[in-house]
Amino acid sequence: MPSLPMALLLSALALPLAARGLHEPPVAAAARQDEPVAAAARQDEPVAACAPVPSPSQFPGWQSLPLQTTVPDPFLPLAYTTLDNANGSSPSDFARAVMEGRAPGRVASPDEWYRCRRPEILRLLQEYQYGYYPDRAGEAVRATRSGNTVSIEVSAGGRTGRFSATLALPAGASAANPAPVVINIGGMQNQPYLQAGIAVVGFDYTAVAPDSNAKTGAFWALYSGRDIGVLTAWAWGFHRTLDALDATVAEIDAARAAVTGCSRLGKAALAAGLFDPRVALTMPMSSGIQGLGPYRYTSLSGQGETLENSKSGAPWWSSSGLGRFVNHAENLPFDAHTIAAALAPRALVIDQGTADPFVNSKGTSVIVYPAAKRVYEWLGVGDRIGISVRGGGHCDLSGFTSVLPFVQKILLNQTISKDYDNLGSYGSPMTAAFPWATAIPKVP
Repeated sequence: MPSLPMALLLSALALPLAARGLHEPPVAAAARQDEPVAAAARQDEPVAACAPVPSPSQFPGWQSLPLQTTVPDPFLPLAYTTLDNANGSSPSDFARAVMEGRAPGRVASPDEWYRCRRPEILRLLQEYQYGYYPDRAGEAVRATRSGNTVSIEVSAGGRTGRFSATLALPAGASAANPAPVVINIGGMQNQPYLQAGIAVVGFDYTAVAPDSNAKTGAFWALYSGRDIGVLTAWAWGFHRTLDALDATVAEIDAARAAVTGCSRLGKAALAAGLFDPRVALTMPMSSGIQGLGPYRYTSLSGQGETLENSKSGAPWWSSSGLGRFVNHAENLPFDAHTIAAALAPRALVIDQGTADPFVNSKGTSVIVYPAAKRVYEWLGVGDRIGISVRGGGHCDLSGFTSVLPFVQKILLNQTISKDYDNLGSYGSPMTAAFPWATAIPKVP
């Protein structure tokens, strides 16, 4: 592609995410090269039926779900989690069976996970937390590059939204030798990444959607009136930026893309990785509740972020669905480890600072990360999830250099020596918080 200013109209890249289930293999070779072969692909084996999934707005409320004091079993479909499955048991006895991985109906194989459970989790998360990601089929993206600025225009249904992105390219990047890219919002340490041969792109997330109840910006210009959280709007901004890079920046290899942000922007980066299979690596930094901070065990690091104070302080981050669980977080049929596990087989690296108690860094480190890793390992991709537990506080820029070797491993296929399974001063996983891990389904 020429480096002079240019414009390109992109057709819609994919079917609507909820409709296609988001269970197709990722585009990036770095994410798919070791993806397990589905057992059901063998001609001589029957394909297990998926558990039924409710229609939008028909999902059970907290009153129909067991109170789970430990983080939920990721292998148990929602249909078998509701209290009407108790079959004469008391609600507490049924809840105990669910938490301990003893409830019937769990997925039994990686094939069933990718084909059934992961798409269900993505539907569930849209219903209860994020709001439903817009149907992309009617969108067109027009991207114009001028130097290191890319202007992005998205049209759908006769409406148009606009925002821009800024490029930082490593030395030697060219159309013949394109660089992998980290797309970030809120700023990061660019120089170490550029020196490593990785491009860094930031986009104006406030022009996509403001961090408020105001329904202005590019996203709301197209999708006003919808019950969608701002985290999902910002995730959409990541995705449209990736579209634009693929169209206009020949020096960037859009098939080797990572997404990152810190704090509320880390929550958005997590959503961006979740809802676009093109993202090879997701890098949420100090993300807390609605990110990779657990809804349960919120006092593990001292009094900090909870479902209740996040919904009262910034209700616009999520859809109204999450608000229905205020004061009932332990009835949620998922927790942050479920979100992390749904990224597999694509890569995830988490950054937490030990001097950052408000976002429950300890809970993320000793509960969410090891619980999600159990699923990654079961799927045969345990090397694609890691955590960096560093000293320092909230959104310290040192976090970006702390995770850089893992980024090089995924995006540049480099061998690294740093241990991304080390919980630092937090010690060992809090296995009592995920008792279902003692009964993980045997891989056929």
